[in-house]
Amino acid sequence: MNKALFLDRDGIVNVDHGYVYKKDNFEFMDGIFELCQKALKLNYQIIIITNQSGIARGYYTENEFIQLTSWMTAEFLKNNIVITEVFYCPHHPTSAIPKYKKQCACRKPNPELIIKAKDKYNIDLSKSVFVGDKETDMKAAQNANIDNRILVASKYDQVSDVATTIVTSVNEVVEKIT
Repeated sequence: MNKALFLDRDGIVNVDHGYVYKKDNFEFMDGIFELCQKALKLNYQIIIITNQSGIARGYYTENEFIQLTSWMTAEFLKNNIVITEVFYCPHHPTSAIPKYKKQCACRKPNPELIIKAKDKYNIDLSKSVFVGDKETDMKAAQNANIDNRILVASKYDQVSDVATTIVTSVNEVVEKIT
């Protein structure tokens, strides 16, 4: 079985400027390339798990998100980093255009996207790590039975009873991956 480094996108991969969907507004977090390079050397697959309610809210289209994702993964490749896949939830339960307005199993804190990745890539979740900046990230990882849950304290959460480790920056996560 494989192991994975699961990453939230906004706040972990890129600075969370709020509903980022254009490359001009996309700013990689300090330390994200170093973290991913170390993870690859340790034989982790890198998988991004992200809620994208901006699609549901009509702030940007699913196609615009996919275009940005293609650009983002190409930027990782320029740094010798292969992103195995980006799994995303375009839904929102209340504030949404009708096509995306629903209670779904894929929106974090639900674990469906993690489970899909596990099944698709034969991942051993007990040997995997989830890095996020919100309590919903930590709960999704916990709900998927990922024991190693690292919360990067952000404007959203400063404490957590679900995270197994709390750090203040992505740079600090590099030392936590073994």
